[in-house]
Amino acid sequence: MVNILVADDDAWVLRMISMVLARRGYTVEIASDGDEALERALARPPHLLITDAMMPNLDGWSLVKALRARPAYAYLPVIFLSALSSDEDRIRGFRLGADDYITKPLRFEEFDLRVTKTLRCAQTLLDSTRRQIDEVGLRGDLAQVGLAPLLVLLEMERKTGRLSLRAPSRLSAEILVRDGRVIQASLGERTHLGDVECVHHLLSWSAGHFEFSIGPIAGSDRVRTSTSHLLMEGARRLDEEDCAR
Repeated sequence: MVNILVADDDAWVLRMISMVLARRGYTVEIASDGDEALERALARPPHLLITDAMMPNLDGWSLVKALRARPAYAYLPVIFLSALSSDEDRIRGFRLGADDYITKPLRFEEFDLRVTKTLRCAQTLLDSTRRQIDEVGLRGDLAQVGLAPLLVLLEMERKTGRLSLRAPSRLSAEILVRDGRVIQASLGERTHLGDVECVHHLLSWSAGHFEFSIGPIAGSDRVRTSTSHLLMEGARRLDEEDCAR
């Protein structure tokens, strides 16, 4: 049974969305603010999070950041609901890894279709990615599969190999992975960046291409920390950079 978590501080929106989703046969959990939604998500990981962007206590932006920093939630599909309709707000949502961004007021027939599409695409992407990585390695677009969920998948599957990245600017980077753990990382000519700092920098890349080649990796573990810690620290640094802008 598909479990969907809906977070919104508008009781009417929660009621209407719950009715639409229940008719589809989904199990629905609701939360009236971001703190409650985070608590519910951690207690019972949903198959989809639908969240308002602006809520009291913990807003939707911060809710998604908090979940994305946890490897277990890297592939959680997210739909933002918001009265904020500017291009900047949409870009902010998609930078956080949202699968869709729906502006209010809602048109519930369209909303229903977009929920169905998001769930289907998320499952198809995950199944395809796992199949490809088992067969021939993996290559793709960072705009579609971000670095954080990619590293989580490699950790889950305990893969060993070389992850090559190339930005639209032609800047290249390389991450070495052994048994799912990042052991080394380098970024083009930027030799002043250490391995951990390099990974944190690469987490900010929202565009470019990647290719993972399966095979034995030589060299020592210079990172000496888990993927979970790398991603959580990387998310914290990105938050600080956003606040400083």
